[in-house]
Amino acid sequence: MAHFGPNDHTFAVCAYKENPYLEETIASLEAQWTKSRVLVSTSTPNDHIREICARHDLPLTVNPTPHLAGDDWNWAYDAAETPLVTIVHQDDIYDPTFLSETLRALNARKRPDALIAFTDYWELRAGERVYRNRLLGLKRAMLAPLRWPGGAGSRWLRRRILAFGDPICCPAVTFNKELCGPAVFDTTMVNSSDYKTWVDLSAQRGSFVYVPEPLVGHRIYAESATTANLASNVRQEEDAQIFASLWPAWVARLMTRAYEKSAKSNEV
Repeated sequence: MAHFGPNDHTFAVCAYKENPYLEETIASLEAQWTKSRVLVSTSTPNDHIREICARHDLPLTVNPTPHLAGDDWNWAYDAAETPLVTIVHQDDIYDPTFLSETLRALNARKRPDALIAFTDYWELRAGERVYRNRLLGLKRAMLAPLRWPGGAGSRWLRRRILAFGDPICCPAVTFNKELCGPAVFDTTMVNSSDYKTWVDLSAQRGSFVYVPEPLVGHRIYAESATTANLASNVRQEEDAQIFASLWPAWVARLMTRAYEKSAKSNEV
């Protein structure tokens, strides 16, 4: 049985342009009770990112061929030299127990077959922590079956959960690279690369390990990529494509309409 320790893990921070929250994100990684490696990856190198890396003595890797978010995430993912990697978004923050609880959950399993492990999350709105709202409650209800001992390894159950939307918070996910393989992220979608990636992984043999404690703070603000993609309908169009791959056409149309309403919670 595989046993993972802190030396087996990397936080790979994806930095973009001159985001004002990057250093706060890095500080939350340095405050982890269980220490592991941290690297910064970018496709937009600039003095802001370089200076933060210098202050925190962090390695910086630059993607020379940027395209979509999935390409940048894959570059960071592949840059990590450890079997476990968490792709960190530059504007989110991590509770101090995130890594220790993730490792505990991975090591508690009776089979070394975890493709990913992911925690619950909370929202950060205007500096306030939000642990309960309609969207968070819905996602927790969707993920509840994975808390059943046999649920994590069921491909059928994972795909049924994802057929109703994406309840998995991307920066809360830790990948087992040895099972997921290289360049795990979808590179065809602008906004829903993560959702498409979970759907693709759900078809593989292995487990999705769910940690029900909210240990990541997802920042909701007007300048975020998610907010911008919602406003331009990019996310809605891509989610409709994913639903169409999981449902008959008429059901997919109904699911798309319902999901659009729930996504309003990500708007500022």
